[in-house]
Amino acid sequence: MADPAIRLEGVTRDFGAVRAVDDLSLEVPAGIVFGFLGPNGSGKTTTIRLLLGLLEPTKGRAQVMGLDCVRQSEEIRTKSGALLEHTGLYERMTAHDNLEYYARIWQLPDSDRKARVRELLTDAGLWDRRKDIVQGWSRGMKQKLAIARVLIHRPSMIFLDEPTAGLDPVAAAELREHLAELATREGATIFLTTHNLSEAERLCSQVAVIRKGKLLAAGKPETLRAGDGGAKAEVIGTGFSDVLLDAMRARPEVASIQASDGRLLIDLNGEASLAPLVSLMVKAGADIEEVCRVRASLEEAFMTLMEEGE
Repeated sequence: MADPAIRLEGVTRDFGAVRAVDDLSLEVPAGIVFGFLGPNGSGKTTTIRLLLGLLEPTKGRAQVMGLDCVRQSEEIRTKSGALLEHTGLYERMTAHDNLEYYARIWQLPDSDRKARVRELLTDAGLWDRRKDIVQGWSRGMKQKLAIARVLIHRPSMIFLDEPTAGLDPVAAAELREHLAELATREGATIFLTTHNLSEAERLCSQVAVIRKGKLLAAGKPETLRAGDGGAKAEVIGTGFSDVLLDAMRARPEVASIQASDGRLLIDLNGEASLAPLVSLMVKAGADIEEVCRVRASLEEAFMTLMEEGE
C-alpha cells in the first residue's frame, strides 16, 4: 500500500486557553480530492497551517508527503501549492503578468514558463482576458486565476481553503467544475476545506468531518451517508389508513414512518427490501402512484454528526 499523502497523529494546537485542534489523527491517501468539512471556527484553517509548517503543534506529529511538518516544513511548502484566505494576486498587474511573475519566482525555465502560463490561463478560460488588469475582475475570475497561481510549479500537494466562499452560485459551480478537471489532469493530492456539503459530495473521493477541533468521522461520502440511519424510501399515493401504518411499523424492515398529505417517508433497517411493504400496502387497499428509494445526503449525515458532537 502506498504511503499516505498526509498523516496526522494525535495533533493538538492550543492558542492560550483555546484549543483549536484537539488530538487529531487522520490519513489522506495520495492522488485524491479530500474534503475537510466543518462549520466556521472548527479548526480547518489551523489544520492547513499546521500541515504547511506555518504553525507548530502543541503536541502530536504531522507529515505531508512523508516529510515532517516541523523539521521539513520548507521542503513541504516547496512541493505544495496553497490558496488560503488571500488570493496572492497583484491586482494592478495583468493576468498574464501575475502568472509570469510567479513562474519566475518558482524558477521555471524559459522553455517551460511561457507554455505553462498559457496552459493554465487556457484551462481556466482566461486566455482571451490575459492582458486585462486583474483589479476589475469578478471574484470568481480572480479565484480561477489564484488557483492557476497555485498550480504554476506543478505541486504534488494542493491546499485550498474554502475556495468557493463568497462566490455567487453560478461562479461557484464553474469553479467546482474547474477543480474537478484539475484534479484529473494535474494528478496531485488536493486537500480542500469547506462547509459546503454539496460541493464536497461532487468533488471529493474521501472526506473528514471536524467540529471544535475534534474529528467526528472520516471515510468515503457514501460511507458517511450510509451511517445516517440507513436507507430510506418514499411512497406517493392515497389510502394510507392508521391501521395500515400500524401494520407497517410492526414489520422488521421498518425503523420508522412519517406520513403527510399522501406521502410516506420510511426509514428502513439496513438495505431491507421494499417488495413486502408494497405488497402489504396494495393488499390493504392503498392506491400507490410511486415508490422510490431515497439516498441520504452528505448534508444529512453531516448534521447528524454535528448534533451527536454536541
